[in-house]
Amino acid sequence: MTTSGNESIGTETVPSEDSGSVLKESPLARFWSDFSDSKVAVGALLVLIVIILAAVMAPLITPQDPYDLAQVDVLDGRLPPGEKSYNGYTFILGSDGAGRDLYSAILYGLRISLSVGVISGLLALFFGSAIGLLAAYAGGRTETLIMRFVDIQLSFPAILIALILVAIFGKGVDKIILALIIVQWAYYARTVRGSALVEKQKEYVDAAASLGLSHARIVFRHIFPNCVAPLIVVGTVQTANAISLEATLSFLGVGLPQTEPSLGLLISNGFEYMLSGRYWISFFPGVALLLTIVSINLVGDQLRDVLNPRLQR
Repeated sequence: MTTSGNESIGTETVPSEDSGSVLKESPLARFWSDFSDSKVAVGALLVLIVIILAAVMAPLITPQDPYDLAQVDVLDGRLPPGEKSYNGYTFILGSDGAGRDLYSAILYGLRISLSVGVISGLLALFFGSAIGLLAAYAGGRTETLIMRFVDIQLSFPAILIALILVAIFGKGVDKIILALIIVQWAYYARTVRGSALVEKQKEYVDAAASLGLSHARIVFRHIFPNCVAPLIVVGTVQTANAISLEATLSFLGVGLPQTEPSLGLLISNGFEYMLSGRYWISFFPGVALLLTIVSINLVGDQLRDVLNPRLQR
C-alpha cells in the first residue's frame, strides 16, 4: 500500500523526498559541502575571488594607468593617502616616489603577480607531470635517473636556483616565468610519480594493457586522471610560492623591470622611505601580497583535507 509522499518497497515505506535528495546530490555538491566545513577556507576563497576580480577589472576601476608615463607626474610623488593629485583625482592609498597612484599600481601589480604565478604553475605542472608519469611508468634506470635529478634540484633552495637563472636570462616577464617553470617542475614530477606508482599496481591498468591499448593511452587516459587530486593541492601551494618568489626577485631588483610595477617592485620602491615616515609606499603593496599568498595557502590547505580521504576528519 502506498501513501502520499511515500514509496512502498515490500513491507517497508521509504520517504521519496529523502531518497531523491540523496540521488540528486552531485559530486560537486559533496565537494562544496566538505570544503565549506571550514569557515576560514570559505572566507579565504571569497578574499581570493575579490582579489582576482579586482586584478582583472583593474583598467575599469582605477583612475590611472601606471604603465602610461603621460599619466604619471613626478610632482605627485610620495603624497600620503587621501591627498589630491594635480590631475584632480584623490590618491586613496597615496602615491609612490615616481608619482604613481598606489591603488592603481597595486591592482596592476596584482595582475602581473597572479599571471606570472598561474602561467608558470600551469606550464610547470604540464612538464613536471609528463616527466613524473614517464618515470613511474617506465621504471628501471629511466625512473632512477629522473628521480635522482629531481632530488638534486630539490636539495637546493628555490630562491638560489631562481637567482642563478634570472642572472643568466635577464629581466622580463617571460624570463621570470621560464625561471619559475624550471624551479617548480620537480615538485609536480615527484607528486605525480608517487601517485602514478600506486595507480600502476591496480587491476584496471593490467586490464587496459591486456586489451592492447597503447602506452600513451594507458598513461594519459587512465593513470593520469587518478593523479589529479594531489596535483590540485600542490598546484595551489606552488602558485602561492611562485607569487612569493617573483615578489622576492623583484624586491631584490633582479626580477621585473621598473616599467612593470609588480607587488615586489612596489615594496622595494618604498623601502628606502620607511624610516622617513612614508610607510604607505611599501605597506599597502605588502598587505596586498600578504592577503593574496595567505588566501591561496588557506584554500590549498582545505583542498588537501577534502581531496585526501586520509586527512578527512
